Amino acid sequence: MSPDPARGNTAFVSGGRNSALSGNGLAVASMLTWAAGFPAAEVLLQSWPPVALLAARLALAVVFMVPLWLLIDGPRRVLNARWGHAMVVGGVGIGTGMFLIILAQKMTDPVTVAIIASCAPLSATLLELAAGERRLRWNFAAGVSLSIIGGLIATSAVAPAQLGLGAAFAVASTALFCWASMATSRDFPDLSQTGRTTITFVGGLITASLLMFGSHMLNLDIVPSTPFDTQQAGMLVIYALISMALSQVLFVGSIGKLGVALASFHINIAPFYVMVIMVVLGDDWNWTRALGAGIVALAVVLAQDRKSQQPA
Repeated sequence: MSPDPARGNTAFVSGGRNSALSGNGLAVASMLTWAAGFPAAEVLLQSWPPVALLAARLALAVVFMVPLWLLIDGPRRVLNARWGHAMVVGGVGIGTGMFLIILAQKMTDPVTVAIIASCAPLSATLLELAAGERRLRWNFAAGVSLSIIGGLIATSAVAPAQLGLGAAFAVASTALFCWASMATSRDFPDLSQTGRTTITFVGGLITASLLMFGSHMLNLDIVPSTPFDTQQAGMLVIYALISMALSQVLFVGSIGKLGVALASFHINIAPFYVMVIMVVLGDDWNWTRALGAGIVALAVVLAQDRKSQQPA
């Protein structure tokens, strides 16, 4: 008995919609957890040198995630993973990218960094086009434009403190993050999402260790200027395990369902999530950022790839 074509098409449409819904849900969760890192970084950067904060962030994440990865994927997959390639992706994309964004926030402020992160959808789209993974359609191009506009509106309530070198670091960091996230999702198909994220974090930690060694040889500060206390410990846990480790696992999962370009649209809603977190902590609600977040949400809907929802 041959399958019912109508039923088959319906299942295909349903599968595409479910994938889009779950992918967008993962992206929202990723950006919510990522946004929690901005207030934490502001506290830590008052006394931590950027290179020390990078090393501590990655070290804590790796120590926590490697045992978890072993439990999920098993020792054989861990040993047989593409370690050489992971060191390149993690060392360049994660380690260098994270160091640059910490430097950018140190030299400017979270708002400036968030404004520049609005170029993430453009960077990610160019990466997908270069890799032949996306054809540029009118709705996606319109979505990219709306996403950038929404991101700028969401962060326009406060003017950036300064641009210059800090802005250049933020641009470079955004491009590296998009490339590393795409490579993490694509190049390690035999690993779980936790494994893909962890193996690149190990590469990032190696880069952070080399930066620490280089800073020490140049007699630069590599230790916090104040004693390590419970407040700093709490902020570091948020910054390393929630804002980085959990956020990246969720983001890699979202890329697997949406592609890096569409998943990166959600980065532009992060300033709104930061505002929501600050409102909970006692700050005022800002309608300008809420408007920007709404425009980005509209961009996500407009740019949604509907190929998988069309009958074959």
